[in-house]
Amino acid sequence: MEEEIVIIRSNRKTLALEITSFGEVRVRAPWRISEDDIFRFIEAKTSWIEKHLKKVNEDKAILESAGTFSEEEMRKLKNLAKQIISEKVAYYARIMDVTYGNISIRRQKTRWGSCSREGNLSFNVLLMMAPPEVLDYVVVHELSHRIEMNHSPRFWRRVEEVLPDYKKERKWLKEHGNKLMLRM
Repeated sequence: MEEEIVIIRSNRKTLALEITSFGEVRVRAPWRISEDDIFRFIEAKTSWIEKHLKKVNEDKAILESAGTFSEEEMRKLKNLAKQIISEKVAYYARIMDVTYGNISIRRQKTRWGSCSREGNLSFNVLLMMAPPEVLDYVVVHELSHRIEMNHSPRFWRRVEEVLPDYKKERKWLKEHGNKLMLRM
């Protein structure tokens, strides 16, 4: 494999592999794991990496023919997102009985949304190009962090209480999200 691999060390407990929408291969590793163990892990995952890199490259080729959004298109999407996402956040916050701080709409290249400890919510402008159910899922996901600031089983139960079919929307993002991200 000839790809450059980025190793990101942190306090995590396990090794994880990620291929970004731009084709970057990342390995997330605990501080305590040796480089030899990391490279053995990468070697064991070579076919998985190659398969996913091939898909990313195919997606890039499709999107190159579609082109990226112009600044004007992005501005219009952002204005639309401010209105629609604010309404959805208010609606789901009432249902979930949670509070939140500021809402911001950004051009994020790797995230669909985030929630700070203070309750400020940030959403990716490209959610306007996703199906409405997917936007609902991201809003509920971020509002669920107002109760559980993690991705524990309790967190996922909270999401499921509001959106019983959330796994379908999550799958849509995994399968199609990269194609949208590449249009920025």
